[in-house]
Amino acid sequence: MPILRLKFQRYLRPPGALKEEEFIKKCIRCGKCQQVCPYNSIILTSWENPFQLGLPYIDARKKPCYLCMKCPPVCPTGALDRNLKDKEKVRMGIAKIDKNTCWAYQGSFCRACYLNCPIFDKALKMTDELLPVVVEEYCVGCGVCEHVCPVDPSAIVVYPPK
Repeated sequence: MPILRLKFQRYLRPPGALKEEEFIKKCIRCGKCQQVCPYNSIILTSWENPFQLGLPYIDARKKPCYLCMKCPPVCPTGALDRNLKDKEKVRMGIAKIDKNTCWAYQGSFCRACYLNCPIFDKALKMTDELLPVVVEEYCVGCGVCEHVCPVDPSAIVVYPPK
């Protein structure tokens, strides 16, 4: 009989999510965050990971979080911080640029991540107006940069906090 081995995956959680371990304990999988999201950015895990079945996450490449901040107030358990209202205080993750695949670093003119970042000219800066640089202090981890990156797979990826 084969042994079932589940790949551990760290998920990008909605804005205001507690640290992963605490989030998993507190979230009752009610789906209210998903229901209130006007962009349909929030997905609920399904059978592919039975240990996290029904927990909300965001697949930034497919549909990022646009920081409307409608989900934290509807969380009945506080798994999402209901007091979080300022999009610049969100900390969903950190974007990292792969300089080996980023078009700007390869000599092409591309500013897609920079121009679309909702924390404009703070979370992403352009050095010499040519090369994007993530400013971790201001990056909220929404995934908009990853979503708009024209490189496939994306040259900029948001990693959830450890």
